[in-house]
Amino acid sequence: MTPPRDVSRDLLRGADGLGHEARASRSDHAALKLWLRLLSCTTQIEVEIRRRLRARFGISLPRFDYMAQLYRHPEGLRMKALSQCLMVTGGNVTVLTDELQNEDLVQRQSDPSDRRSWRVCLTPKGRHAFESMAREHEGWVLEVFASLEPAALQHLHQTLGSLRVHLLQLHLSS
Repeated sequence: MTPPRDVSRDLLRGADGLGHEARASRSDHAALKLWLRLLSCTTQIEVEIRRRLRARFGISLPRFDYMAQLYRHPEGLRMKALSQCLMVTGGNVTVLTDELQNEDLVQRQSDPSDRRSWRVCLTPKGRHAFESMAREHEGWVLEVFASLEPAALQHLHQTLGSLRVHLLQLHLSS
């Protein structure tokens, strides 16, 4: 009988070839390899954060993101603005709002400047719950990036910022 393989150790040994970028060949452009590596890292980080949010708080990443938007706007947001911030449909925001309102984490208020609109804001219970989640979330993100030196983090942040500006310019020119 053969002993069980330590799959995680095998993965770490070949860490440079993990993920989508392992599909790229040596002749592929560096930009293609970078795009695949970014995609791989983003997916892995998101999967880990989703797993931890679910395990620790019993909450989904969309709910966490929803609450984060409202936390940044203590006065609340109109449902339409919230859907734009989250880049989801109004129907998705309505479902999340209904669920979180049933749990007393958010409340709807009529908008004083437009009686046809609703503003949504965190309740005190929702604000407290989000603050607890956000503290742990921040620690998880720090843990994920702990293997990078501070200078590398700063350089990567600046470089990706330049890429975002370029992407915006491409979008606006088309």
